[in-house]
Amino acid sequence: MGDYTLAFKPAIGLYGQHDPSAVLFEDGTPVFGIEEERLTRQKHAPETFPTNAITACLDYRDLELADLDEIYLPYDPQLRSRIRSHYISDALRAPGVTRKLSALEETLVSEVQSKVAPTRKIENRLAEIGTPVPPIETLSHHRCHAASAFHPSGFDDALVMTIDAKGEFDSTVIWRGHQGGLTRVKTYEHPNSLGLFFAIITEFLGYRMFNGEGKVMGLAPYGEENPEIERTLRNLIDTGAAYDVTELTKRWGTGYGVERLEKEFGRTQKEDPESFTQWEKDLAYTAQKILQEIVTDIVRTYAPGIGSGNVALAGGVALNCKLNKAVRETAVVDDLFVQPVAHDAGLALGAGWVGQRPSAVEPLSDVYYGPEYDAAEIESELQTNKIEYAEPDDLERYVAERLADGALVGWFQGRMELGPRALGARSILADPRTAASRDRVNRFVKHREEWRPFAPSMREEAAAEYLVDGQSAPFMINSFDVDPEKADDLTAVVHPADETTRPQTVRKDQHPRYHRLLSEFEAITDVPVLLNTSFNDHGEPIVNTPTEAVKDFYGMGLDVLVLEDYVLEKDAPATSQTQTIDVTTTSRTDQEGARSSKRSRADDSGQQRDTTSGDRPFDETPATADDTVTARLLSNLGTDR
Repeated sequence: MGDYTLAFKPAIGLYGQHDPSAVLFEDGTPVFGIEEERLTRQKHAPETFPTNAITACLDYRDLELADLDEIYLPYDPQLRSRIRSHYISDALRAPGVTRKLSALEETLVSEVQSKVAPTRKIENRLAEIGTPVPPIETLSHHRCHAASAFHPSGFDDALVMTIDAKGEFDSTVIWRGHQGGLTRVKTYEHPNSLGLFFAIITEFLGYRMFNGEGKVMGLAPYGEENPEIERTLRNLIDTGAAYDVTELTKRWGTGYGVERLEKEFGRTQKEDPESFTQWEKDLAYTAQKILQEIVTDIVRTYAPGIGSGNVALAGGVALNCKLNKAVRETAVVDDLFVQPVAHDAGLALGAGWVGQRPSAVEPLSDVYYGPEYDAAEIESELQTNKIEYAEPDDLERYVAERLADGALVGWFQGRMELGPRALGARSILADPRTAASRDRVNRFVKHREEWRPFAPSMREEAAAEYLVDGQSAPFMINSFDVDPEKADDLTAVVHPADETTRPQTVRKDQHPRYHRLLSEFEAITDVPVLLNTSFNDHGEPIVNTPTEAVKDFYGMGLDVLVLEDYVLEKDAPATSQTQTIDVTTTSRTDQEGARSSKRSRADDSGQQRDTTSGDRPFDETPATADDTVTARLLSNLGTDR
C-alpha cells in the first residue's frame, strides 16, 4: 500500500464470538463490513474467529495487516475473567453440577489464559492471516454497543440504552450521550439480565436461545392476558426501573432457568416448536409484555435526569421491534434511533468508533457495507455456463410487472447489507396485497412456520399514508400500526394478530434502483409497497455471492432471479447444450483454504470479488438441466482467474 493521507491509518473493528464480524474503518468512517457467517455459510458462525471477514476487509482496499493502525476488540479480557469466576462459583452451587463439568473445565482454562495473556489467542489467529500483527486495543463490550447507537444517531444528546444477555459483567447500561462522548449513568450487572430472561422463555418454548427470540416476539401477539402465567412470572421477578430477574437467570449455563419454569408452571419444556397451544402463546405474550414494561419504565425514570427526549438503543434485545415501538410511543420520548446491527455483530462498528474517536459521525443512512459484484462479470459467467438470461430494456418495469402477476423474485443488487435484515440488496420480493404471497413464500421459499409475518419495503414518501405515526424507518427495526384503511393493500405484510408491520422505508438517494422498482410497482397496482424478506432458505445465512443466489434460486420456489442487470426465469426453455459434470466441490467452510493467500481481490474500481469461498457438495442425485447449469455456474462464477 502507498502512503496513507487520511487523519487515521485504516483500522479494523472485529468481534469473534457468536455472530462474528469485521468492519474496516478509514478516518472514523466504516467503509466495508461483513459478518463471518456470509463467508463460511454457517448461520451465526458461533464461536468462530472472523478470519474470512478480516481478510475481506483487507482485500477491499488491497491492504495487509501491517497497513493497519490498530485492531479494536469490543471486550475487555480482564473484565471477562471476573464473570468467568462468577460462572464457576455460581454453577458449583447448582444441583446436578456433574453434568456441567466439561463446561466448567473449559471456563477454568479460558480464565487462566485470559489472565496470563489477555490477547494472545487473538494475536495467534491474526498471525495466520499475516504479520506483523498490529496493536490490539481492548474495549468495553457495552461501551462499544453504546458508541454504535449514539455516534451514528444524529443526536447531539440522548439517553442511550444498551441491553443484551451479558457483556463482560454488564447486561443493561444506561448512558448519557453528549457532544463530549458517553457517560455511564446506571449499570445492571449479570445475571440480572433482560436478555437472559427472554432467552430462557425462548428456550422453554422449544427454540434455541440467542436464535429464536424473534420468533417468540412474533408469537406474542397471538397470546392473551393470562392471570396465572403473569402471577407466576411476577412472583419470580421484580419489574420496573429497579428490575431484578436473577431468581430466574442465576446459575447461568446449568439449565437452571428452564428447570425453574418447569417447576413453577408444572409443565415441561416444549420439544417441538412447530405448533403452539394457547397457553404457550399466552406465555410469549406475557414475557413480551413484561420486557416492554421494564424497558419503558427505565426510559421514563432516567430520561428526565439526562435532560433529553432522544433515545438511542443497541444490544441484542434492541432487535425486538415490538419493544422499540413501545419505547418510541413512551410519552417522554421525542425521537428514537435503533442501531440496525444491534446484536453483537454490530460491536465491530462500535469498536471502530470508540477506537478512532472521530470528532463527528454522519447520521447513519444505510448499512450497505458488504461486497458487490460487477454486472459485466456476472454476464460473462452466465454466458460461459450457458445459462439463459434476459437483459430487459426497462428492468424495474419488467420486474414490477412480474411481481404484480404474482411472481416470487430473488433480488440481488449492489453492496450487501451488514446485519440481519435484507434491505433491497439481497432480498426476496413478492406482491404484498394477498395472503397467497405470504403463504407461498413461507411454504415454498423460506420453509418456515406459516404463522410468522413478513415485513414490507415502501417508498418513504408513502410512510405517512400507510403507517400510523408514519416516519422514516430505513432499517426494518421499528414496528408500526398500519392505517386501517390501507390494511387490505398490505395483507401479506401485516401481523394478523395485532395489525402491525415492521417496514423499511426507501429513499431514492439510498437505493435508486430499489426505489424505482417500488415506483413502477405503484404505477401498476397503486401500491408503493413490496413484501421483502431476506434472500436465504430456512436456517441459512443471507446469500452473499451471485453463485449462492443462483443455487438458492434453483433450490427454492422462486420464479425470477434478478442479478444486477440480468433476469433468470425458471419458465425459460432449458438449454440443450448441457453435459454431465462432477458437482462435488470444495466445502465453503474449509478454513485452511480461507486462510490461504487466495483471497478476494478488489478490481481497479474497488469492487469486491469473492475468491475465498468454495461451494458445498450437492446431493448425489441425477442432474436435471437446471441442476447442471447451476453446478457449472457454482464451479466457475466468482473464482479468481
